[in-house]
Amino acid sequence: MSEELNLVRDLAVILIAAGVFTIISKALKQPSILGYILAGFLVGPHIDFFPGISSVEEVDQWSEIGIIFLMFALGLEFSFKKLLKVGGTALTIAGCKFIGVFFVGYIAGQAMNWTVMESVFLAGLLSMSSTTVVIKAYDEFNLKRKPQASLVFGTLVVEDLIAILLMVLLSTMAVSNQFAGSEMLFNLAKLAFFIILWFLVGIYLIPTILKKTRQWINDEILLVVSIGLCFGMVSLASAVGFSSALGAFVMGSILAETVESEHIMHLVGGIKDLFGVLAFIISVGVSVSADKTAKNIRLSIGPAVREY
Repeated sequence: MSEELNLVRDLAVILIAAGVFTIISKALKQPSILGYILAGFLVGPHIDFFPGISSVEEVDQWSEIGIIFLMFALGLEFSFKKLLKVGGTALTIAGCKFIGVFFVGYIAGQAMNWTVMESVFLAGLLSMSSTTVVIKAYDEFNLKRKPQASLVFGTLVVEDLIAILLMVLLSTMAVSNQFAGSEMLFNLAKLAFFIILWFLVGIYLIPTILKKTRQWINDEILLVVSIGLCFGMVSLASAVGFSSALGAFVMGSILAETVESEHIMHLVGGIKDLFGVLAFIISVGVSVSADKTAKNIRLSIGPAVREY
């Protein structure tokens, strides 16, 4: 098969495996998440019994797009105003959870006779939740409309912000063995700018523009403009050092304040479902391969430990 069609073949393998194992999971009265994880594990590059994907690197790009659409759809359901209502509580919960789990992770690393830097990295890894898994679980069990959902997703957003600062801190400590206070302050300033931009664009600019141009916008234009704005905010977030998932969520929450929010949610629903399956299988299922995971751990922690 030509290289141009390898990606098509990989997508066919992933989607067919997802359909088969999801049906099996449903027949056994299990959540579809289990089917996705099993499908991703079996079609991964380290399992030869099933037809596997040819290149994890190529399909990883589809996984990233899937996560973007998942977070964009989540933002459409939880607007900026809703997040403001739970902001203080979410900040408190995320902070307490982070401190508690980070402390437990560090103690666990020390109990296994790991070095200080290894224990710190372990604590950092354990202190962050998987937004992809939580979103899928809430969607699977129809919990997105529950009163506690806004608080849960607000907490996840705060955790994403903490993760950004944590990655900066750990990376600088691993290289220089010291706390880079100036870089941390610079990242806090970027974060403050991003939040202010989020507020101004979300409350004033985009809702006003969509309201004034509503009579000239049809479904096709609305879908194109919405996805374009989403990718634009993702690009901006990535350019200033934030995650693409956070940028997608921000734009979703901005569009949730507009008069077209429910219409946009309906238009992107099918795209979100398709790419969401790809994201979950590739980023969660394929990644549970023991060889690949062990290699990633060595690549990420090894240099830091040697420097320390």
